[in-house]
Amino acid sequence: MKRLTFRQAAEAVGSETKLDGGFTCVCTDTRKIEQGCLFIAIKGENFDGHDFAAKAVELGAKAVICEKDCGLGENQILVRSTRQALLDLAGYYRSLFNIPVIGITGSVGKTTTKEMVHAVMSVKYNTLKNEGNLNNEIGVPMTLFRLDEAHEAAVIEMGMSGFEEIARMTAAVRPDVAVISNIGVSHIEKLGSRDGILKAKLEILQGMKADAPVILNGDDDMLSSANVDGHPVTYYGIDNSDSSFSAENICIGESEISFDAAFPNGKASVSLPYPGRHNVYNALAAAAAGSFFGISAQDAFEALKGYVPAGMRQRIVKKSGMTFIEDCYNASPDSQAAALAVLGGMNAKRKIAVIGDMLELGSYSAQAHASVGIKAAENKIDVLFTYGTHSLETARAAEGSVETVKSFSDKQELSKELCSMLSEGDAVLFKASRGMKLEDVIYSVYSFLE
Repeated sequence: MKRLTFRQAAEAVGSETKLDGGFTCVCTDTRKIEQGCLFIAIKGENFDGHDFAAKAVELGAKAVICEKDCGLGENQILVRSTRQALLDLAGYYRSLFNIPVIGITGSVGKTTTKEMVHAVMSVKYNTLKNEGNLNNEIGVPMTLFRLDEAHEAAVIEMGMSGFEEIARMTAAVRPDVAVISNIGVSHIEKLGSRDGILKAKLEILQGMKADAPVILNGDDDMLSSANVDGHPVTYYGIDNSDSSFSAENICIGESEISFDAAFPNGKASVSLPYPGRHNVYNALAAAAAGSFFGISAQDAFEALKGYVPAGMRQRIVKKSGMTFIEDCYNASPDSQAAALAVLGGMNAKRKIAVIGDMLELGSYSAQAHASVGIKAAENKIDVLFTYGTHSLETARAAEGSVETVKSFSDKQELSKELCSMLSEGDAVLFKASRGMKLEDVIYSVYSFLE
């Protein structure tokens, strides 16, 4: 992080201070305090950073941004909202860098798209990206503070669970180009409808210049007709003939995808070492993003050959003659369908799906979970195990079409049953929302096989 003075920080957040000196670190967690840093006291659901303000100074913080008098004298900078102050300061800091910034959002696949765009941009630029799932109103500003003189570009993913969240983040990020991957049903409980979700995702435009380009999935029924307030649009897709970046002759293998790509300056045969039709979309989006910054589509697709899925996102593991697909980071009807299609396309003795609840779907939940059971049958899954209350609808929808269907409310029982039936040649998918912690079952299975 570049050095800022405390007076610069105070002005950026609409306050004032007489404190001299500066800092090269912003912190919101007393467990990560660095000497001389600026501590911002954030109120969370389960904690209040103001309770730790004095401790932060004791540990080495030079100043604290807070909403109330914490008894720290000149070492505190008072604001109305520390959450907004964090974003305002990050926005000021981002303004110090004249580098290309790509903003990414969407209901499904935004993290994979971010990782692929980063891989493409890294062909030409030293590129910053969010690490892990730091895509919220805390993670995004903390990512921006990681910018330094060595960075030549940034790729920033923005997630949300309600209205105005992306609006606040994009004001700090100020993307030069935005990518919206799709409009699904994630967070529909809070946003009411897919129209509401589209409205929330389009908030990303509020932080952009009027002539800044937007890259949209042309196969998404909501995005293909979305009003983007005059921003020039580049579409990518498979079925939409208006897509500037498109794919045909798609061949999906167990551990790779190949397709013929068409783009404004030509065509190319592409082969990438990860499965799934959804990854064709992600790759096209990444190539489109790179094209705005002097990276040819050929170079983009070549760079994507080295991309490795992050975290528990469709990670394929081979053990004891079996194939396991770890995909427990999150889940929605669209991502469940994509994961089941990958499993269904595998050349396995038996195809086993371990499916957990999808959260935050509200009144749409029963219909959404039933759709997953139907997709299991369509993809010729042999065994379906479900975990959680909502996934009982998945099991009900699959009964009679999937040979073996069992539901569980206890992970240990599920793990025991699964381990007892596994044999060489099986392929197993694990997929659920993050809150279900289905990785506990994965670890149990792996321990059994060792």
